[in-house]
Amino acid sequence: MLITKCSEAPSTKIDLSHMAQRTFTLQEAQVLLPVLKSLLKQAIDGKKLIETIDAEFQALGQRIFLSGGLLVEIGKAATRRAERDKTVQRIKDVVAEIDATGVQVKDLDMGLLDFPCVVDGNTILLCWKMGEDNITHWHGVDEGYAGRKPIDETITKLKKKPN
Repeated sequence: MLITKCSEAPSTKIDLSHMAQRTFTLQEAQVLLPVLKSLLKQAIDGKKLIETIDAEFQALGQRIFLSGGLLVEIGKAATRRAERDKTVQRIKDVVAEIDATGVQVKDLDMGLLDFPCVVDGNTILLCWKMGEDNITHWHGVDEGYAGRKPIDETITKLKKKPN
């Protein structure tokens, strides 16, 4: 999966196809939420900053086009470009840190995280969205957010099998 919503620029694509295959019980996933919320907020805030900088550059380009040319403060533009590039890297680092736990970042706009979980021999995804207090939904690996269902007793009583 690729997250490309940071910008249309290829430099902001984040390849998540190598995600770890760790699985979680509901209780294990809940314990990780406070740290993951903080990390996800950093990524979301970074994405917003990138969108702001991109909008500034787009507006500048439009002003240059409409006026037939402008004198541009190169130092200021270079500083903003460097800030954008640094923020893109920070988002990649945060997403990689979340990925290293085995949790999947599904959507930065919605703040969606999925936690792989094995129930009766089948892998499902415990689904959490930024703003929710706890993990209360799940969906099949091919269903996505639209297929979310409330967590039931089968999942809440699940215990981790020893490795």
